Amino acid sequence: MSEPLAPDALADRLTDVYVALGPVYRKVARIVERDQQIMGMSVGVRNVLDQLQRQDDLTVPQMARAQDLSRQFVQRMVNDARSSGFVEIVDNPAHRRSSLVRLTPNGQRAIDAVTGREHHMMGQVGGDLTAADLDATLRVLHHMRVALEAIEADTPT
Repeated sequence: MSEPLAPDALADRLTDVYVALGPVYRKVARIVERDQQIMGMSVGVRNVLDQLQRQDDLTVPQMARAQDLSRQFVQRMVNDARSSGFVEIVDNPAHRRSSLVRLTPNGQRAIDAVTGREHHMMGQVGGDLTAADLDATLRVLHHMRVALEAIEADTPT
């Protein structure tokens, strides 16, 4: 088993991760934007539907916090999803003034189609990757996110 890296070596290797992650993220975003006509929704609406599929009914503030986006942006995406018939707004028994957003059957079909297509594309990734490889990747990204959140919390605005 390898020893943990010293802080300077760790910083260098994590920089390599950031450098590699940026183009991958931008490539995925371009593919999703290009395929917007096929999907029938924007990237932002797609993210709202995916989040609701994974976590059930949520409020706009809950979605915004989980995605690290502004509440106003998420509200616009929810409004777009609602006007397309993908979501509905329902009463929230836990909070009178913050309604829940719920997938409609049409929204469920739409996100199932989109994620099914994405699943097919991701299945074409090569490299003989193992579950351990992916577990390690997720672990690294988790620790990077946690560290960045701590830095952000300590930075005066």
